[in-house]
Amino acid sequence: MATEPFNSENMMIRIAVLEIEEEYLDEYLAILKEESEASIRLEPGVICIYPMFEKERPTEIRLLEVYASKAAYEMHLKSPHFIEYKTRTANMVKSLNLINMSAIDEASMPKLFRKLNAN
Repeated sequence: MATEPFNSENMMIRIAVLEIEEEYLDEYLAILKEESEASIRLEPGVICIYPMFEKERPTEIRLLEVYASKAAYEMHLKSPHFIEYKTRTANMVKSLNLINMSAIDEASMPKLFRKLNAN
């Protein structure tokens, strides 16, 4: 049975680019890991929050964020775990840049992200 290609038009995809104060790096990473895990586990509209750091510059953090919709993103911003993350890390973040993205290969997204197949 043929399936229609996945349509990411209503999704919100972004790369978050952060620089963390070096003296807070270990604490920040522990808090971020906790928050990203909770977001995936507790929020159906959070498809992916995948934190990474640059090997040569570990204070340079990148997050791949994929939300089912803008409404899912708005709900995420109001979640208790996200509010706690923002509160606890406010003095640790040196800079933050949010870059909105669009998918090139939409057909691969349901293969990569299990939550997209849950419907």
